[in-house]
Amino acid sequence: MREFAYERATDPARAVALVHADPDAVFLGAGTNLVDHLKLGITAPGTLVDVSGLPLGEVSERPDGGVRVGATVRNAELAAHPLIRARYPVLSAALLAGASPQLRNLATTGGNLLQRTRCAYFQDPSTPCNKRAPGSGCSAIDGFDREHAVLGASEHCIATHPSDMAVALTALDAVVRVLGPSGERAIPVVDLYRLPGDAPERDTVLEHGDLITAVDLPPLQPAARSGYRKVRDRASFAFALVSVAAVLDIADGVVRDAGIAFGGLAHTPWRARTAEAALRGRAATDAEFAAAATAELAAARPRRHNGFKIPLARRVLVATLRDLTAREF
Repeated sequence: MREFAYERATDPARAVALVHADPDAVFLGAGTNLVDHLKLGITAPGTLVDVSGLPLGEVSERPDGGVRVGATVRNAELAAHPLIRARYPVLSAALLAGASPQLRNLATTGGNLLQRTRCAYFQDPSTPCNKRAPGSGCSAIDGFDREHAVLGASEHCIATHPSDMAVALTALDAVVRVLGPSGERAIPVVDLYRLPGDAPERDTVLEHGDLITAVDLPPLQPAARSGYRKVRDRASFAFALVSVAAVLDIADGVVRDAGIAFGGLAHTPWRARTAEAALRGRAATDAEFAAAATAELAAARPRRHNGFKIPLARRVLVATLRDLTAREF
């Protein structure tokens, strides 16, 4: 491991200033992802700016009925919080589906959003990877691609996004609060992440020195119900082959509104805009759910080993929406 400097930030503005002034500096939260990468040789920053002690650890109700989640709130705490369990069960379920209890006790909201892909080629410095070393090539394209993207990929990268929490936040229309060198701004979670295009090394739209300080959850309609379903190779501590986060507003058997996002299918949490549009004003039936899923997945492009993801995603979406429709309310 390369030697590095360590700074413990005392306030958010100081943390931003430290990282912005040093092109070789990065933020350190709980380190559940970054420390792995330091050990593997994937990254070698010159300075770690520890933000774990910043006063960003509260979950609070907002005047509009929404909820603000501080960036250093632990995943386990957030999943168990009464406001989250009562109003946003999709988020609680997504958090509980991620990682192991030990990691959830340590991992933070901001860190979870910024974790990097678990593509085996990205995590192996002996192999070419455009995300890790731009211009070196993508080993997954001609390699074993079973866990890789079927939506939104490019000739430069076919990796998938690993976060369960981010999929739920995408379906919820959550907004990330960011403090940067030029001040504060708000970024919808759906706009935070980038598809790979010709620059897969850039996961998000954040600039160097930008610090996530909070996530705002919007108020939901009183009739809205939500849920998360994850399909993986084993029951725990495994990343999604396919996951679905859904928020459904139904009245008299008709879908008034829907928020849907897929995990495991793309470089980003995939917002299913086509499926949402197909559902609005339609009967809440399996047939309509299947038609919406088919419309969304028409753009999917399978590779040699991951074609199973397309019918699997269709079935998972239908099952998730069916469960929400049948749920006592």
